[in-house]
Amino acid sequence: MTSNDSTSTVVLDKDGVRLTIDGTLATVTLANAAKRNAQSPALWRALTEAGRALPGSVRVVVLRGEGKSFSAGLDRQAFTPEGFEGEPSFLDMARGDDAALDAVIAEYQEAFTWWRRSDVLTIAAVQGHAIGAGFQLALACDLRVAAEDAQFAMRETSLGLVPDLTGTHPLVSLVGYARALEICVTGRYVHADEAERIGLANLVVPGAELDAAVRDLAGALLAAPRDAVVETKALLQGAVERSYEEQRVAERAAQGRRLRDLAGLGD
Repeated sequence: MTSNDSTSTVVLDKDGVRLTIDGTLATVTLANAAKRNAQSPALWRALTEAGRALPGSVRVVVLRGEGKSFSAGLDRQAFTPEGFEGEPSFLDMARGDDAALDAVIAEYQEAFTWWRRSDVLTIAAVQGHAIGAGFQLALACDLRVAAEDAQFAMRETSLGLVPDLTGTHPLVSLVGYARALEICVTGRYVHADEAERIGLANLVVPGAELDAAVRDLAGALLAAPRDAVVETKALLQGAVERSYEEQRVAERAAQGRRLRDLAGLGD
């Protein structure tokens, strides 16, 4: 899933994030291979901007990282007293009142939330390290295709922090509470074969085949009618929080909308 296809249009290229559009397919590339795609507040704002810049025609978004690693997590500069230039350091954030601290973290989280919008399907193509914020970014996507060398790790707890970039909910949903707790608290690496076995990765392929596998998956996702995909994603996303009976009602309502639309009777 290269980002330099002749048919692709570059929509955004800033702060280590590049967004390209090719018809109904968008590719978001973490483009700072020299730092293993380490993350920063500037990168998070660029990711948020990428989500807002998606044309309505886009149906599938692929997230990839250039170089040997998907993302090695938060840039270590964040842990220095000065932090990032022009950004509040961790110490500055801690000194602020509760509302200010909450607002800063909420802004950072926005980079991780739009991937689960019901109008797009998102795929993370993961190679090498996906650590901390990198792991959470992969978890933000609907689906994950991993290269055989992929390694996932949630290292926040070992640093005295918690995973706060929206990764805890999908992690528990995918692997269950007990395994999620063990992965987070130990900070250990989950290698690609285990990731596939426990449901973190939908597919594991040799590294040389990662782009092709993601391209094939994107093509399969694009084959179904868009409105049916949107309704199905919304149904499945809400299933965990609904009771069995509530899900039955939701299914009937969604199917009613689809039948009316197919009959030309929609709004």
